[in-house]
Amino acid sequence: MITPLDIENKKFSKRALNGYSTEEVDDFLDELTIAYEKIYKEATEAKKTIEGLNSEVTKYRQMESTLQSTLLMAQNAAEEVKNSAKQQADALLSEAQNAAEAQLAGIDVQISEKQRELNELKEQINTYKSKMETLLVSQLELLKNS
Repeated sequence: MITPLDIENKKFSKRALNGYSTEEVDDFLDELTIAYEKIYKEATEAKKTIEGLNSEVTKYRQMESTLQSTLLMAQNAAEEVKNSAKQQADALLSEAQNAAEAQLAGIDVQISEKQRELNELKEQINTYKSKMETLLVSQLELLKNS
């Protein structure tokens, strides 16, 4: 392959009257044309390759952007599901606590009622004892007087 330095350093032999040798100049131009065609084709192919690679890079960047967006959406969706589940769990816990408190209040009412019933029964027993005692004392008095 001919380099720019080859072209610069190329010397043609001179003829005394006509100047450079036409054959040498034609041969050199033929070599130069062949080398330039080869370089031109390589440059054209390199441009096509670069354009194709740039297109691929653009496509992959778009894919990357889409994947990042999808990942962000998935993360947001996961966060929403997590928050929703936490809210549901909190609601269930609150409901269970309220139900337990309601049952406890009901049991407290039942205990108070049973305590009142117990006190009434104790009063009845005391009243009964008192009546029995009075009856026994009066019976004892009758026995003593008889």
